Amino acid sequence: MIAFAKGKIKREFIFLKLLVIKIATSHEVEDALSVFSQDNLNALGTETRNRDDFKKAGWLHDSTVVEMDDIKDLPKDTQFIAYFDQEADKDELVKKYRAKLKELKGYGLNIGEGNIRTSYIADQDWNTAWQKYYHVIDFSRHLAIVPKWEHYKPVFKDQQLIKLDPGLAFGTGNHKTTQLALMGIERAMIRPSTVVDVGTGSGILAIAAAKLGAKKILATDISDEAVTAAKENIALNDLHNISVHKTNLLADVKGKFNIIVANILAEILLNLIPQLDSHLNKNGQAIFSGIDYLQMPKIKRALNANDFKIDLSMQQGRWVGLVIVRKDK
Repeated sequence: MIAFAKGKIKREFIFLKLLVIKIATSHEVEDALSVFSQDNLNALGTETRNRDDFKKAGWLHDSTVVEMDDIKDLPKDTQFIAYFDQEADKDELVKKYRAKLKELKGYGLNIGEGNIRTSYIADQDWNTAWQKYYHVIDFSRHLAIVPKWEHYKPVFKDQQLIKLDPGLAFGTGNHKTTQLALMGIERAMIRPSTVVDVGTGSGILAIAAAKLGAKKILATDISDEAVTAAKENIALNDLHNISVHKTNLLADVKGKFNIIVANILAEILLNLIPQLDSHLNKNGQAIFSGIDYLQMPKIKRALNANDFKIDLSMQQGRWVGLVIVRKDK
């Protein structure tokens, strides 16, 4: 299934092509490859084809047995597919994927065959072709994530709806890391608070904070594309207490906040940790997600060195979410 989409593809030419990179791999690393593609390589979108999904497909509706031999290019386990602008450096991207697979294998993960193939395809309106895969996420008692083309009536009248155009940027609510961050925000929002969402992407976490009662929110991202997407999703939700600022992490950000939330890879979180003290109020909390559990020792060491501690740890699959506070003095 298509996992994420990022960015509006510019149609400056009638016959625009996309660079496609296909990796024969394992389901153990599909999440890590998706995050890496979006956050590090600026992929326009990613897709995964899992062998088990084809097996289960017939069971969902009429118990029809899927003839596996009739399926073209059926993966042994997982086929990961990433889409890029046709002008992207194909050889450099392949090199980076090979290095990432080697890194993931070093963590003890099964990377499968690891074969990488490239090709070019015509863009057939990527922005809308994948919409059939993305539906309402009835996340919790207090939150539901609703794509802008769907109608949803909550069971509880006070359940807040986060309206999204998930094709604009990474961060649809489907990913485990996003959901861990949402749980952290729900727990932390016990009173109207000031919040900064670092690496906002689609703006989903900033919007969630606003829906849960935050009084003032700043959303930051280093990507022009993400800044545009966040602003459009904020407008879609008719919110006026969220400002969006292009910057790297918390550089150029002034003031302190009750809550700092960041759903980004562990390697980037390590650069954010030294910035926490100067931007977090006395009794504030930081909410981290996007951490593979094998990266936890490095995160713990960095937090300890900067006088912070883990107040709560949440885990879903390989991914860990943290609620962080200052050490007692």
